[in-house]
Amino acid sequence: MAAGAPLAAGAAEPAGMWALAARAPMPPWPAGDERGMANVLGEQTTRRCAWHMSRPHARTYEASFERSNTMPKSPFAPPSLSKPKPTAGVPFSAHAFNSEAFEAGAEPQQQGTQIDALGHFASIQSPWDPKNAFSADGASYYGGYKQQDVKPTPDSPLLKLGIEKIPPLITTAVLLDARTQVGKGRAMGQGQLVTAADIEAMLKAQGLGRRGLLPGDMVWIYTGWSENWKDPADANSPYYAMAPGLSVDAAKMLAGKRIVAVGLDVPFIDPVPEGMLQGKAPPAPGTEQGLPFSIHHYMLSVYGIHHLENLNLAAMAADKVWTSCAMVLPSRDKGAAGAVIRPVAIGVPHQR
Repeated sequence: MAAGAPLAAGAAEPAGMWALAARAPMPPWPAGDERGMANVLGEQTTRRCAWHMSRPHARTYEASFERSNTMPKSPFAPPSLSKPKPTAGVPFSAHAFNSEAFEAGAEPQQQGTQIDALGHFASIQSPWDPKNAFSADGASYYGGYKQQDVKPTPDSPLLKLGIEKIPPLITTAVLLDARTQVGKGRAMGQGQLVTAADIEAMLKAQGLGRRGLLPGDMVWIYTGWSENWKDPADANSPYYAMAPGLSVDAAKMLAGKRIVAVGLDVPFIDPVPEGMLQGKAPPAPGTEQGLPFSIHHYMLSVYGIHHLENLNLAAMAADKVWTSCAMVLPSRDKGAAGAVIRPVAIGVPHQR
């Protein structure tokens, strides 16, 4: 250990805080709910966060990637984000100013490090055959909301379950090092799964077996796939073409723990084998029939658990910051299905 580095510190909070967590609210939530599992946030998560922030040697970590027009981008969105405007002046003043404009069709809220609103995903009664026109009339969303409740017209914003309904996510983050435990020291591969058993094994390996996952936690999983994030992105970059992700049993297990959000250093959260996005390969094993993005379906549409995509977790994993106080503040764009985020975490490095 380098001179001046702090000695190894325990990752878990005092046991009294675990007892307080047992009093956290539980679903089902009242009729008309739009917050999902974020209803669990409260005194117990605030106290846990305060404990992490006040510890000696606590450091602040950035958990997002810098954004640019040359970063890796979603294959489902246009290629550009913003266009710098010329330096301009204010008439009859000595001011000069700079700004940017979004290009037509740009989808900045679904690019880079971002969060999905609960209204981002819905399910229809049967798989859509693209030989026919798509109809969302029978779509069903989190909380039993229907298409006419959420998005009654094609050009309507989300009238329910929009990004503005997400409260500030300020709570404990548990970082699980799947690159080490599942990938055996190498980045996880395309289509590879992080299972419920893997999560339990990582908690034990990282000294969190007794603590486990507490109600209101965020779970961040470092797969190592972000080693493929390069800016400027190569034309043949695998980053957005395929990725590892969660298994269905992991999603159900995390929901049972009442976590408020799950984030990975991957673009989809769902596992995406090579060729799946192009229709040349089937979804990962265990994916439910007709739901190739089963994790999106369960987390957003069923359980009300938010997705944090394209997290930058390498520094935290290298420093073994297994628990921290994390802050995720989405922009309050009314009726939007997603938002750019700059998640930060405050925790002690070199945790046992």
